[in-house]
Amino acid sequence: MELNIHRPTPVNIELALDPNRYFISKTDTKGIITSVNEYFMKIAGYTREELIGKPHSIIRHPDMPKIIYKILWDKIQSGQNIAAICKNLAKDGKYYWVVTDFEINKDPNTGEIIEYTAYRRAPSRETIETVIPIYKELIEAEKIGGMEASEKHLQRILKNMGMSYDDFINNELKKSGLADAFKGAMKSAWGKFFGK
Repeated sequence: MELNIHRPTPVNIELALDPNRYFISKTDTKGIITSVNEYFMKIAGYTREELIGKPHSIIRHPDMPKIIYKILWDKIQSGQNIAAICKNLAKDGKYYWVVTDFEINKDPNTGEIIEYTAYRRAPSRETIETVIPIYKELIEAEKIGGMEASEKHLQRILKNMGMSYDDFINNELKKSGLADAFKGAMKSAWGKFFGK
């Protein structure tokens, strides 16, 4: 869903992130932003008013393969958590890399998914350098054969590594020192400071 979004022209300047701070956002089940924390706004360069009510894809960088978002959405919409490594686009066209993990929030009475909370932290440079060539290959596959070709190419890459997508991401979380950074207790603690 694209609700009147104007995306900036990307510039090849990477924003430095504080490795100890979380970006936090909430969306409804269609990916529309309902809440963001201060650090998210600071790095993305948007005001709260510019973000609330917009699709989360407002920060999607064109260097990100569509198949990564398809995998992500398929998982969370089925009620399963997933982590992803994403290159995001700030309002001024600069970019920043994050590892994203989700909390799937359900109605306590019906068990129906009502919203998603995304927690993001900076990955290590090693993790970024690992995914850059993979993402470039997936983008090229998409240009030639669409998302289906990109998905097949990703499956080949993972098969050659002897890993599932989850194995690959978990391995990168370990390399980034983030293997335990998204545990429930940590999320709860940060959730208290959501507005900060």
